[in-house]
Amino acid sequence: MEQTIKHHLTDDILMGYAAGNLPEAFNLMVATHLSLCDACRAQAESYDALGGALFSQSDHENVALSSGSFAATMAMIADGTADLPPARRAAGSIFPSPLQDYVGGDLDCVKWRSIGMGVKQAILPTTRDASARLLFIPAGTAMPDHGHNGTEMTLVLQGAFQDEDEYFARGDVETADSDLHHTPVADIHADCICLAVTDAPLQFEGLIHKIAQRFARI
Repeated sequence: MEQTIKHHLTDDILMGYAAGNLPEAFNLMVATHLSLCDACRAQAESYDALGGALFSQSDHENVALSSGSFAATMAMIADGTADLPPARRAAGSIFPSPLQDYVGGDLDCVKWRSIGMGVKQAILPTTRDASARLLFIPAGTAMPDHGHNGTEMTLVLQGAFQDEDEYFARGDVETADSDLHHTPVADIHADCICLAVTDAPLQFEGLIHKIAQRFARI
């Protein structure tokens, strides 16, 4: 049985994805999560449909929208999203299809690089405005305490991790910004594999961690 997803993408991220305004790394994050989460996929379909409806209406210059047009469009969307196409994922794979396309296959195709304490990463090829990487965190291992200069999104693909306030399992997304300072710890029952994307370097304390940050390009 699939783990129930409790932590979803924000509306701002979903709208940015629908509008095509996100960096490539964040588009990969959204597409991968949508392959696992029916709720967010339905919401994304709604934003796509809304954008198409508004674009269609904007073809006529200087035509004002009626006060009920937004509500009517949303009602049409609600009527049309009941039967979504199934998400594509190879049987037994921990990587949804969008991520398989970047890796070139499944877990055995990942070219891991050690970054210390048993933790490994694989940086994925994306545009420079944001970075995407796979992280392998051994069961029970704590990542260094850190803050954020921008936005970091972490999607669990295998296992789970816990930070100060929440527990994140397969399919869950943690969205962190400059307000969050935390120490993620992998659940003791299984190694944790995540997709993480960032649009700015993380904030680490201490010389050793700062040196490691430069080496790991985090």
